[in-house]
Amino acid sequence: MPAATETANLSVPVESSAPSPSLFRRLFRWGRNATGNLFGFVTLVLGLALVSVVPVLNLLSLGYLLEASARVARGGKLRYGFPGIRQFARLGTIALFVWLWTLPLRLVYDFWQDAELIEAGSQKADQLRIFLALLIMATAFHLIWAVLRGGKWWHFLWPAPVQFGKWLASERKFGTLANNVKDFFGKVPLVELWIIGAKGFLGAAIWLALPTLLLIAAGGIEKPGPSLLVSLLGGTLLGIAVMYVPFLQTRFAVTRRFSEFFSVKEARNLFRRAPLAFWLALFITLLFALPLYLLKIELTPNEVAWLPNLFFVLFIYPARLIVGWAVSRSLRHTENRVWVSRWGARLAAVPVVAAYVFLVWLTQYLSWHGSWSLMEQHAFLVPAPLLGL
Repeated sequence: MPAATETANLSVPVESSAPSPSLFRRLFRWGRNATGNLFGFVTLVLGLALVSVVPVLNLLSLGYLLEASARVARGGKLRYGFPGIRQFARLGTIALFVWLWTLPLRLVYDFWQDAELIEAGSQKADQLRIFLALLIMATAFHLIWAVLRGGKWWHFLWPAPVQFGKWLASERKFGTLANNVKDFFGKVPLVELWIIGAKGFLGAAIWLALPTLLLIAAGGIEKPGPSLLVSLLGGTLLGIAVMYVPFLQTRFAVTRRFSEFFSVKEARNLFRRAPLAFWLALFITLLFALPLYLLKIELTPNEVAWLPNLFFVLFIYPARLIVGWAVSRSLRHTENRVWVSRWGARLAAVPVVAAYVFLVWLTQYLSWHGSWSLMEQHAFLVPAPLLGL
């Protein structure tokens, strides 16, 4: 009995004597965190859009989206779907201040070029050239030291010469630097994300290959009857694939087992435990994918190829998070939902999938690449038009 009493007493929380932060401090902290998260999200979206332009490396963007969906599936909340958001905010801060600090360099460079045009080799031009060289070295030193200190915004405003002297005198300066770099990038494992993206791409491609090839082949058949039959077969198989692929990709990202792409029975079991959530996730995924086909009507110049990818990421990212949320609801439930909701979700999915397949089939007559654009399937593969890379 005394032991039980002692255990019960240990479970009582001890009130802290420290005063609670004031309302102003709480609002300031909330605003700081919200601004940092927003800045990190903007940097993240821009980064994914830029990476999506590069062949092979674009699998990293798919891997990140799958990992975001998997984290929502594990945790059950949408806020878990932004891994490494703090690191992206730091990278965005570094990029912004590097751009700001290089503005004076570009201005002085323009002055030097103007002086050379007016009188090449003049004393004024030589002075500007020397001043530009010194300014480049000073700016480079300041930016490198700011990044080494952590890359926060205040590091770019003050060079902290005393701290630099202490850092030079430290015997473990390079070891500490290596640990900081390892810790920074360890929270965003790029190699692991690329592997997830590569496997996620391959798994989805296996599902989509046959229906896509049938639809492409149907476009090359001259006789209307056989062309219609092949199109119906390809469209039916594509409709079946799009009902499973988003959830199988998230299941793979959660378990890291490639065999999840063939676990149709498990996907159906997950659907029975959260049919309405699955229908909503499927509806959002297909709905957000359709407007992106309009961006493929005209061929985008290579110089601005990342701009359409920005819209691809902005549409596909929330769809991935919703799929993760649907899977998380299914994982939390142990029993199947009532048959009314299950069959209602199944029947409601039919017109959604049929409309998506029809519109995708129709886009081959609008896209710059014709029937071959059916191979892109940006909603399930990389968030970019593959043939435009």
